[in-house]
This record gives sequence, structure tokens and C-alpha cells, in this order.
Amino acid sequence: MAQKAAKIPTFVWEGTDKRGEKVKGEAQAANVTMMKAELRRQGIQPKAVRKKSALAALGKGRKKITAGDIAVFSRQLATMMSAGVPLVQGLDIVGRGHENPAMRDLVMEIKTDVEGGSNLSESLGKHPRHFNELFCNLVQAGEAAGVLDTLLDKLATYLEKTESIKKKIKKALFYPTAVLVVAFAVTALLLYFVVPQFQSLFQGFGADLPVFTQFVVTLSDFMQANGLVILVVLVALGVGFVEAKKRSPKFVHFLDRVSLRIPVIGQILHKAAVARYARTLSTMFAAGVPLVDALESVSGATGNYVYSQAVLQMKEQVASGQQLQTSMRLTNLFPNMVIQMTAIGEESGSLDSMLAKVADFYEEEVDNLIDSLSSLLEPMIMVILGVLVGGLVVAMYLPIFQMGSVI
Repeated sequence: MAQKAAKIPTFVWEGTDKRGEKVKGEAQAANVTMMKAELRRQGIQPKAVRKKSALAALGKGRKKITAGDIAVFSRQLATMMSAGVPLVQGLDIVGRGHENPAMRDLVMEIKTDVEGGSNLSESLGKHPRHFNELFCNLVQAGEAAGVLDTLLDKLATYLEKTESIKKKIKKALFYPTAVLVVAFAVTALLLYFVVPQFQSLFQGFGADLPVFTQFVVTLSDFMQANGLVILVVLVALGVGFVEAKKRSPKFVHFLDRVSLRIPVIGQILHKAAVARYARTLSTMFAAGVPLVDALESVSGATGNYVYSQAVLQMKEQVASGQQLQTSMRLTNLFPNMVIQMTAIGEESGSLDSMLAKVADFYEEEVDNLIDSLSSLLEPMIMVILGVLVGGLVVAMYLPIFQMGSVI
């Protein structure tokens, strides 16, 4: 069955809608006749329908839709709707004006579904890879309450802030990792290609080499004998690590637990998880989503398995009648300040605004910690580079210096 579904061709079509306006898009159908019939069912008079080429489909598959694209889509659609533009027309304007062709096609598909009578939340739910359950739930809540523009604006803010935290954490970890990888790669190349040149020179000295130099020469001999094996093992470990992260939830859970215990980095990840928890729960609670249902969605938005499980545990406790602040305290994960702010929010009936303030505070804390980490890592990286590369240089010239002193 899956193979048959995959073989259904995609058609690119153009036509006019019920208002006589030109529309276009693409969809799957068994043949051209079925495609035209489906368009007429949706109130569209087809003018041109053609099968999409395999090359065009391949090109589309290579384009990525990022979280930033989704945030821009939410913000633009919210602006259109708050200005009084009808939903279908707003989708058409946003879709046609998007710079990313893949995002443009996605928005036009959503527009076609909405024109066919589907709700926006239902149309978005057909694309779970780009619109997760949390996004669809908030849109559904906005549709039910008649405040879709407000909810889309909140979603845009939420996506921008959570994506900003992710990018900052990745940037903070990428720079030192990249520098260290390059440093070790350069060291390996020196051991493999440069040290043997000095080794042939040392053989004519007729004297014992200094201990440090002898250690480097021995290490070079080991690299010469096993360099290919080491390279294969490292590549296999790298590929295995990436595949395990993709395919093994247990491995990801293990990494999440371990990462929280790493000095400095663990503190950043703790605060980032708290910020995402507070931001997500604030957004959902402000949208009128019941607390228990909101916690279900929040559990998947924390970005860490430990916090995800804790939030699910909190959901069960809140469902049984316990206060949110009490269930948070029992997890032993949330700082006292967060619990106190939650308690004030529950007592005053302003839980969403209190959680938004918590999110703002911890997002700023993450920024400060990342800046501190960068400042701390830069001198450490320089020291490591100096020890690795400088140590090799000293080891190679040490016998020459000793010969000079003897002469």
C-alpha cells in the first residue's frame, strides 16, 4: 500500500476560484481527469493541469523549510488577519511573497485545503513535519475563540525566542568543537608526515634522544602503523553516533541526562529547558488551553528528556488535583524562584504573565552564560592549541638545541 501511495503523480495546476481570481498550486491525483474533478469539487475552474516533472520534484525535496520560515509565516499571516484581510487571501499573499520556493508551495497547499472547507488547524495538521502538535493546538484554540490573529502573533514570538536560544547554544558549542577538531587533525598530520622527516635526521646524531622527543617519535611510529585504522574507527564512531541519535531514543535519553551534568554546559542546558518550559506553557495558557492539556504539549517542547518526563509527571499530578507549583517542587528540577513565581501566578490568576517573565529572565540568563562560556573557552582553546602544536615543535627541535649546547 505504501509503495502505491508513493507512486501517485503530482500535478501542477492553474485556474480561477469562485470570485474569478487566478489561483495555482500543486496536488496529487491518480490522473489528470481526477485532478480536474477534485479542483471543480473545491470550486476551482481548472485552466491548465500538467504533471510535475521528476526533476522538479527532486529539486523541491532538496529545499529545506526552517523554523525561521514558519515563524515568518506566522507573523505575516497574523499581520494580514489583524488588518482585516480574509484568511484565504492572506495565505495567498503570504505564500506568493515568500522567498523560499518550498515554503511558498507549502503555504499554497494549505490555502487550497482552506478553500476546500478545512479549518486552518486541520490544514496545518496535514504537515506535521513543519507544524507540530503544539502549533496546531494553539491555532485550533485561536479559531475557537475568534482570536486567530493574536494567537499567530504569539506563536511567531514563541518560535523566534525558542529558535534564538537553540541557535545561541549551538553557536557556543560549535566554535570550540570545530577548533579542537582542527587542532587534533593538524596534530595527527604533523605526526604522520612531518615528524618522520625529523626522525631520519635524528638517526644520524648517534646519541640518545631526549625523553620528550622519543615519546613523540614513538607516537609518530604508532600513527604510521595504525593511522588508517584509527581514521576508519573515528569515522565509524562519528557515523554511529549520528545514526544512534536518529534511531535510538534510549541513546538520546542517555545523552540528555549526561549533558545536564557537564560543568557550565549543563547549567546552560538546565536554564534553556526552564526557559522553553515557561515560554511554551505561558503561550498555551494565554491561548485558553486547559493546564493539563497544555502540559502534555509542553513536555515535548522542553528539548530535554529529563525535563520532558518531569513535565509528564507534573501533568498526572495536576490532573489529580495538585497545584502546579507543588508538582514542580516535587520534580527537584525547577529553581525556587520559578516555583515562587508560579505560585504567585496561580494565586493572582496571572499564571501566563508570570511564566512569560520567568521565560524572559531565563532567556537572558542563557545569553549571559553563553557569553561567559565563550570568554572562558577562548583562552582554554589557545592553551590546548599551544600545548599540541607547540609541544610537537619543541620536541622536534629539542635534540638540535642539546647538540648546540654540547658544541
